[in-house]
Amino acid sequence: MGKIKEYCKKYQEWIRYLFFGGWTTVVSLASFAVCVKIAGMNPLAANVISWILSVSFAYVTNKKWVFSSEKETGALKQMLRFYGGRFSTLVMEELILVVLISVLHFPDMPVKIAAQFLVLVANYVISKWFVF
Repeated sequence: MGKIKEYCKKYQEWIRYLFFGGWTTVVSLASFAVCVKIAGMNPLAANVISWILSVSFAYVTNKKWVFSSEKETGALKQMLRFYGGRFSTLVMEELILVVLISVLHFPDMPVKIAAQFLVLVANYVISKWFVF
């Protein structure tokens, strides 16, 4: 039991990031699916809506629980960096969706899920090194 506690303490930030990143992914995938499958939206437009919802969720959870950023000074700058970093990964994800769904005609949900893994890693690096 002591080893597990030690491991959890050592990697607590990663564990929290994966936990809240998982929930952010759920928000993203669920809102994307609702937009595409229920509302009949274009996958690229649906991705933008899912991005807005999931990034807003991620900002709150990352600031409060993952990176424990209590900085009040520069909060606007921090938020702009967060959204700017996430915007760059949105562009990356949109390019993946365009190529794999629109050009190569792969099924939308598997492509979206695969893209989420790449986005998750890129977002961690951006958040850790440039935002919080």
